Amino acid sequence: MSDCGCEAKLEFPAQRRVLSIALGLNATMFVVGMVAGLIGQSSGLIADSLDMFADAVAYGIALSALHRGAIFKARAAMVSGGVLLVLGIGVLLDVILRGVLGSTPESRVMIGIASISLLVNATVLYLLGKYRDQGAHLRATWIFTRVDVIANLAVILSGLAILLTGFRFVDLIVGAAIGLYVIKEAFEIISEGRRARRKVQQS
Repeated sequence: MSDCGCEAKLEFPAQRRVLSIALGLNATMFVVGMVAGLIGQSSGLIADSLDMFADAVAYGIALSALHRGAIFKARAAMVSGGVLLVLGIGVLLDVILRGVLGSTPESRVMIGIASISLLVNATVLYLLGKYRDQGAHLRATWIFTRVDVIANLAVILSGLAILLTGFRFVDLIVGAAIGLYVIKEAFEIISEGRRARRKVQQS
């Protein structure tokens, strides 16, 4: 096989197209989810929408890293992880605030919006699957999307639980769980970025 790097060059347009689609979808769902979360008084939906925002940021960073070196890509992954960490902490603060002040989450709004988000994220996860091993920055975007799929399912289940039982604290529990999971994934992405940077520096 030739070492000219031609195959890698041919991958860039495809990666850019997938990341651009993912960026547009996640930015749209961030706005939709945030508005629905505020109207529906759902910490779970707000957490989910912030996660979508973090994804949009990650896709933007990944797009800027496509034609850059391995060090830049590793740093891009670390920045993405840092953004996700800040948002995860913000989600936990929102849960605490709503727990103290009270809220009345709308279960049908939660189920409907989270179902649309699940469809979007499942599509993006499939599209990104081909590229997840082609750099730390792309691995980070794939992890972000995997988190979203899990978060979407959790919000749907919490909406169903509230609809059946009327127990509003399920929403706060799910919101807190998503926040903690987001923080965990943020540290994973930061760690992977650091490992990739060390590997390049040692080579």
